[in-house]
Amino acid sequence: MNIVFIESLGVCEEAVKNGTEYLKQQGHQITCYPDRTENEEILIERAKEAEIVVVSNIPLRKRFFDSCPRLKMLSVAFTGVDHIDLEECRKRGIAVCNAAGYSTQAVAELSIGMMIAVYRKIVGGDALTRICESRQNIVGCELYGKTVGIIGLGAIGQRVAQLALAFGCQVLAYNRSHKNITGITQVDKPTLLSRSDIISIHLPLTTETADFITASDFARMQPHCILINTARGPVVNKDALYNALKKGRIAGAAVDVYDREPPLPANDELFNAPNLLMLPHMGFATKEAFKNRLEIVVKNIEMWLANTPQNLVFV
Repeated sequence: MNIVFIESLGVCEEAVKNGTEYLKQQGHQITCYPDRTENEEILIERAKEAEIVVVSNIPLRKRFFDSCPRLKMLSVAFTGVDHIDLEECRKRGIAVCNAAGYSTQAVAELSIGMMIAVYRKIVGGDALTRICESRQNIVGCELYGKTVGIIGLGAIGQRVAQLALAFGCQVLAYNRSHKNITGITQVDKPTLLSRSDIISIHLPLTTETADFITASDFARMQPHCILINTARGPVVNKDALYNALKKGRIAGAAVDVYDREPPLPANDELFNAPNLLMLPHMGFATKEAFKNRLEIVVKNIEMWLANTPQNLVFV
């Protein structure tokens, strides 16, 4: 099989070489590109002869698949697959599997870090120090004793809950199905919104979860509530978030995801929203997570080649 990594996975060349050694021994051809691009022409040129393609979160649409007639499998080095045209893959019989779980710890830790950063005004404190100012009467808040509402109890949501419990928080959760998890009280969505001091979102992006948080949901939140989104940007209505911050309906927010991948356009309205911490989609980006990701991606390919897909998620 002709296997092409059409972008870098953030690990060194030696790690990729070692990780794909078994595939090479089996006679498969491995090509790895050391950079990332979303230029469709370049991506097509890289993948046009491939039978297996490895990609992370670069969007792949109909024209890409039209131009890659030999493609049989996509090993997605990412948790979500909403950036892949799955309908085109179904039409062509292309198997798609993701790298579920590779960044659970990384995203969970960043979610907690964002809570602390907003509560303790860390970014503002750094800025004041760098212009030789005092703390300017900055007074923060502690996580201890706060009620953290988790929306989505997948692996990441559960890990955030565990970390919040370790900080001495009470944890509420909303999930489509009930899960018996020690220390977590599952409630309906309106109850979570109205009772939480901090709301952390951990939902995949689907037709059902797009605009899951709207203006009416912000109206239910307490004025001192802060919102954390490390899931997908469109899960929270962008205009509703902007207005909630601008009008002081909530105390603050921190986001790592948007309606497009950073860099954001210079005129993005969120830049003018007060009390908003904005990160460039870095929740998954740790050395440990990238190592996990490579291992999962390669293992998925090996299992597909061995025709043992029972542990994979295929479309």
